[in-house]
Amino acid sequence: MTTGGTIYALASAPGAAGVAVIRVSGPAAGKVLEALTRAPLPAPRRAVHTRMFAPDSAEKGGKDPDLPIDDGLVLWFPGPGSFTGEDVAELHIHGGRACLEAVFAALAAVPGLRPAEPGEFTRRAFENAKMDLTRAEALADLVAAETEAQRRQAMGQFLGGLAELYDRWRAQVIAVSGELEAAIDFSDEELPEGLVAGVFPKIAGLRAEIAGHLADDRRGERLREGLSAVILGAPNVGKSSLLNKLAGREAAIVAETAGTTRDVIEVHLDLGGLPVSVADTAGLREGAEAVEREGIRRARARAATADLKILVFDAATWPDLDAGTAALVDGASLLVLNKVDLRDPRKDASQMLYVGIKGEQRPIYSVSAKTGSGLTEALGALEEMARARIGPVGSAPLTRARHRAALAEALEALERTAPDKAIELNAEDLRLAARVLGRITGRIDVEDVLDHIFREFCIGK
Repeated sequence: MTTGGTIYALASAPGAAGVAVIRVSGPAAGKVLEALTRAPLPAPRRAVHTRMFAPDSAEKGGKDPDLPIDDGLVLWFPGPGSFTGEDVAELHIHGGRACLEAVFAALAAVPGLRPAEPGEFTRRAFENAKMDLTRAEALADLVAAETEAQRRQAMGQFLGGLAELYDRWRAQVIAVSGELEAAIDFSDEELPEGLVAGVFPKIAGLRAEIAGHLADDRRGERLREGLSAVILGAPNVGKSSLLNKLAGREAAIVAETAGTTRDVIEVHLDLGGLPVSVADTAGLREGAEAVEREGIRRARARAATADLKILVFDAATWPDLDAGTAALVDGASLLVLNKVDLRDPRKDASQMLYVGIKGEQRPIYSVSAKTGSGLTEALGALEEMARARIGPVGSAPLTRARHRAALAEALEALERTAPDKAIELNAEDLRLAARVLGRITGRIDVEDVLDHIFREFCIGK
């Protein structure tokens, strides 16, 4: 990533809008704002209504040197009291394409200015100690959050939940390490009795905390990334129709011909605030031709890794169930009996039914993907399963593989410490654990991970 200089970018969503926000950050931000407005800098952190001009239009003798390029609001944030810690100017302009292009052309003409790279504003905030790495990552998650549960988790991390926890652990490791270092450096002095022996119960308590934090079944990561669900069943049981009903659009082709669905088709749902990706798959059957067999292979592969399975059976064959689909039933399966609209209503097919599979009675939800009958109940059951799959998410859940890998490394270092081991080796393991914990929040030794983290951000953030 290029560093230094003064940068600018669109900070609001791209596309036509009533208002667009352009952010400028760096040492020349104040001069840029004065040049654009042809006025002194406004009072800090107060929105001012003004006209904006191309900085060099009058000097170059343009056709309309006094015609503004836009009329809007500007804000001035002198550093360090800004998002990035640098001087920052914000331009709130009309969000039409022509207005944006005119303002960007004006900024590009200013010597020393350059467009921001993805995540560069947030990276500057981190480098200027405005936030730690966990908060920076939470900011990216807030921007990307699609459901209420994702927003709440990201906001908890942004408010410092993870940073406080990891900083506390690091401080404890440093304190214990200090006791061992004292025993090494002042071995000829009189030290408190039991100083070295007393550090190991503290290390054991810390190991238990970190191990408990890691043993979370990846709930935070699963919520951040979204749950995966797959629709499975024999050909022509209505899997694609069910997917379309859930999506509220024609996401999958529906036809009476067996084998119409050849590849995995996916839609994203907000299920009671939980993000769930639902995939339609090829019908499971024997004797299919080569292309369809590949689709079936992909369906089974998706089933093996999915968090949830929606197993669809044909109401026309009830109470007989497709054996191939029934063989996939497990604790993460929702059983659906589709096409109940084609059954004789006197057979009470729309009522809650139960079926014995693999030695236990399982509920099977009667629905009609055509009319929507029964879908509310089935979706409610799927939501309950999703919540159970994620489980209780703590106030500071693990959300990224980077954190998990660092914590595992720190735990391994702490587990190497032992009373019968040389005190110098124990001290070195504690120093390693402190360094690794510091890398999570960015306190030390993080240069190698910065580009990886901040390139996930959008331009302007």
